[in-house]
Amino acid sequence: MMAGKVMETEEQNRIRFQVELEFVQCLANPNYIHFLAQRGYLKEQPFINYLKYLQYWREPEYARYLKYPMCLHFLELLQHEAFRRECVSAQVCKFMDDQAILLWQHYTRRRTRTLQPPDAPAAPAPPAPPQQGPPRQQS
Repeated sequence: MMAGKVMETEEQNRIRFQVELEFVQCLANPNYIHFLAQRGYLKEQPFINYLKYLQYWREPEYARYLKYPMCLHFLELLQHEAFRRECVSAQVCKFMDDQAILLWQHYTRRRTRTLQPPDAPAAPAPPAPPQQGPPRQQS
């Protein structure tokens, strides 16, 4: 073993991978970013350095493990000091959250249309509401 270098075991590497994967995916949640900003983490240089280190998740061999790819967009935005400063604001957090929801809604609808085969019949229209109330029983 070299002086100053500690070799990680395979188990330690696996645990570090899981922890970093979980943390990076948490960045897809604007409320979590707001929480970090409120606690002052986004001002601390060691934390900023950690965010820079996590950029390796943008590489395809790592990105394929992400369930919430929007986290990569927020990870990129967190590289900028101006964005980190604005994350303290509850209004900015709410705006980011609203935009993320709109994107997910649009993505889901678009994906559904894309995955539907072109020759598949259109989804049936919902039934029309009854013209009159329920039939009355005669006494």
